[in-house]
Amino acid sequence: MSTILAPPREPSGAPADVGSRRLTERVFRVRESGIIAVLALFVLVTALIQPRFVSSSNIQFILVNTAVYALVALGETMVILTRNVDLSVQSVLALSAYLSAGLFGHAHGIPIPVVFLVGLGIGLAFGMANGLMVALGRVPSLVVTLATLYIIQGIDILVVGGNEVVASSLPAGFVAIPNVTILGIPWLAIAVAAVIGAGAYYLRSYRSGRELYAIGSNPEGAQLAGIPVAKRVFTSFTLCGGIAGIGGVLWAAQYQTINTSAGGTNFSLIVIASVVVGGVAIFGGSGSAVGAAIGALLLGTINVALDVLGISDFWDQAIAGFLLLLAITLDRGISVRLAAALRKRSVRDGT
Repeated sequence: MSTILAPPREPSGAPADVGSRRLTERVFRVRESGIIAVLALFVLVTALIQPRFVSSSNIQFILVNTAVYALVALGETMVILTRNVDLSVQSVLALSAYLSAGLFGHAHGIPIPVVFLVGLGIGLAFGMANGLMVALGRVPSLVVTLATLYIIQGIDILVVGGNEVVASSLPAGFVAIPNVTILGIPWLAIAVAAVIGAGAYYLRSYRSGRELYAIGSNPEGAQLAGIPVAKRVFTSFTLCGGIAGIGGVLWAAQYQTINTSAGGTNFSLIVIASVVVGGVAIFGGSGSAVGAAIGALLLGTINVALDVLGISDFWDQAIAGFLLLLAITLDRGISVRLAAALRKRSVRDGT
């Protein structure tokens, strides 16, 4: 007697799950579109007040000035998606900027790609340290990265002392990196945009990238589903550190005179604000690398606009902090309303 096997049926909750995922993606896609609209409106208003704001030279400056922030925001996005945060990117960038650029003065003729590899290595080392303490040590990321922020700053002060890297010690090819343009667009901005595009594709299309969203949405559920949570969190911190290390090399190429103050005092604030303002939920589980880059472009544009309009730099930090609080509040409100909508849909669908 033969046995006829019935075709496997979809779980009863599958359609609802698909619909819930689509609803969530639609909501946060609208969130990113809103940031683009705000950016366009801000540029328009500033241009009406001061027409030279939209000159080609000024636009090039904005793109170059934003590139490093947008690049580091990519690494920070991977960390925040897992419901963590990395506050140490500023100190990693500063140490990488000094040590990598300093190689030109100590090893004459060293190839520029080798300097980038050194910066990458410095960032990866500190990123791995953060990842080990958070993923394996189960120490809250806020505590770990705040501690390493000051530890790396201390190392930076001990290494740098009263010295600095000066522009005259850097080769012309290295200094030219931020100034090369293709059809009027800075090559650096194009390269960073390509990296961010690749990062966004990875997060959305590869299983290991999508698992970062799952971890941020529900860490316990992700663990029960067989996702290697510790491995993914460790990898996100490692990549974030490596990207910050590369950012340090680019910072040195852009500003050329490097000391212990590389990156400024509010670099981490701007990066985290860029990520959250760009639509990446501070509570993890949603957002995109492209949105984070748009957030960095918005904050970079505000910074330059304030300078063009003759407004104090203090307002740059104040506005970044305000936008960060506003974005967190907005994300929280969206999350609460979205959860309620999904519950109603589940009840209506009988799941």
